[in-house]
Amino acid sequence: MMTSTISPAAQAAGSLSTRVHPAWVVLGAVSVIFHLGLIFYGLTPAMISRPIHMALLLPWVLVFAARTPWQRTSGWGLTLLGVAACAYVALNESSLANQYGFIDTPWQMAIGVFLIGLALETARRAIGWPLPLVALVALLYGLLGEYVPGQFGHQGIPTGSFIGTLTITEGGLWGKLTGVSVGVVAIFVIFGAVLNAGEAGRGFMNLASAVAGRLTGGAAKVSVISSALMGSISGSASANVASTGAITIPGMVRLGYPRSLAGGVEAVASSGGQIMPPLMGAGAFVMVELTGTPYTQIMAAAMLPAMLYFATVWVGINAFATRHDLRPMAASEQPSAKEVLITSLFFAVPFVVLLERIFVGGLTPQYAASLAIFVGVALLLFDVTLRFSLSGFAERLAEALVIAGKQVATIGAIIICASLVIGVLGMTGLGVKITSGILSLSGDLLWPALLLTALACLVLGMEVPTTAAYVICVSVAGPALTELGLSPLLAHLFVFWYALLSTITPPVCGGVFIAAGMVGENWLKVALKAMALGIGLYLIPLAMVANPDVIRLAFDPAWALFDASKIAVGLGAISYGVIARRAAWLRGLLILAGAVVIFVV
Repeated sequence: MMTSTISPAAQAAGSLSTRVHPAWVVLGAVSVIFHLGLIFYGLTPAMISRPIHMALLLPWVLVFAARTPWQRTSGWGLTLLGVAACAYVALNESSLANQYGFIDTPWQMAIGVFLIGLALETARRAIGWPLPLVALVALLYGLLGEYVPGQFGHQGIPTGSFIGTLTITEGGLWGKLTGVSVGVVAIFVIFGAVLNAGEAGRGFMNLASAVAGRLTGGAAKVSVISSALMGSISGSASANVASTGAITIPGMVRLGYPRSLAGGVEAVASSGGQIMPPLMGAGAFVMVELTGTPYTQIMAAAMLPAMLYFATVWVGINAFATRHDLRPMAASEQPSAKEVLITSLFFAVPFVVLLERIFVGGLTPQYAASLAIFVGVALLLFDVTLRFSLSGFAERLAEALVIAGKQVATIGAIIICASLVIGVLGMTGLGVKITSGILSLSGDLLWPALLLTALACLVLGMEVPTTAAYVICVSVAGPALTELGLSPLLAHLFVFWYALLSTITPPVCGGVFIAAGMVGENWLKVALKAMALGIGLYLIPLAMVANPDVIRLAFDPAWALFDASKIAVGLGAISYGVIARRAAWLRGLLILAGAVVIFVV
């Protein structure tokens, strides 16, 4: 039975629309129209569209997110100067192309240096110091690396050429990664914002409740399903915890689940959103660019491992049921069949349009997503009772525009900063040198190289967002893994999965921190539960290497499903052995048997 006609998302929309100045709604609309327009027009040169993309993100990061008067004042100054600098690059695109990446006037040098500094500061304000510091170290290496002794030095790059390549060509700020942010990631972020502004979030929760609410550990399993669905469009572990966790965590606590387990379930389930197609935290689209693999093949390759991850969490919840009384949801708290059907339409219809246009219509993912956005916008005309409402539409659309503008800006700031690192690696050849170092340390053996790469991903992922950590790690370690026999796509998936480790692994575990704060429990207790439940995150990348057919669903579905079934059995045994309250000898036997099934059989 429907207890409310206004979803949490719609309530947030109304409250947000009253808090923000209408100018931000207009700016969000400009950003959305610009990025959608590029899809349908499609002829804008990269050195015009990418600087405009940066110009549009500046106000959101530097002004909208400002917390102090100084941040706001300085943010306005930097925004105005940054828009002018981006406009200079875009307006002079033709003449700058004839300079072949070499700056030859003091004015251009000043603009180039300012743009680099602005990219660092924008990323710092968006996500903190770590990524800008990595980029700054890379820049210093590019400028001063000729003074580094031994094989890790380089021959030196003229300052004019170095700054020019990064700022007036497609080799740095405006490189391929920024192109992915402009042309693909932004479209899917807008798609997610439109769905979240409507009733899709409630639809996810209702469907999950209908599927799993009556089972043992039902409230926890609802969290797993709803977070997987929500994460498939949000692509952010933190956003996922904050949105679905606001509903699922209190529900688990109310049913008597231990607080540490309630927080751990939500942290693990929400982290899985970044490996769940179609969005994968923007990683899928970056992978398309870096590997040259079609998007549909990456979706197919990622699907079975992602399902194995959530299946392992599901088994872990059953194992925790041997330790705690994990009751199902009360019948009174479960939605009616009518409510499930109606609310599911708000995400099912746009998703069907998206997938049908990709797989049947043969359209590019970004074009298909653009069409799905229009369908999602049309659904904003209706509330949860399917009642037509223009006033409600205005509030929900305003919410979608503001959230889209803000999220496109945050991801864009991260990718533009990471592009500086990739640009320096390309100019100096440092990536090749690090690859040689990995091969040397591993003794040209695959498994030691995998473990070294996993450790590097964990360390870098502690301080850098997942997509940026993946891009940097795969740029330096990916070639080593492929040289040792991994296919490029498998190497990229391996690195991408391990870039996620820090979301639940101490000492820095963002998803756990947020969940612990929401549930009011010590974060370390939450982290221990999350690591036990999320054991698949540690083992599945290694299982993909040992059973490479599991990512070949698009080419060899029979063997892919066979390998997935084998890995599922092994992971289930290991998860149950790690968590369940059973005799120690039985638990040890289950862990050993699971490892043998995955890595030996």
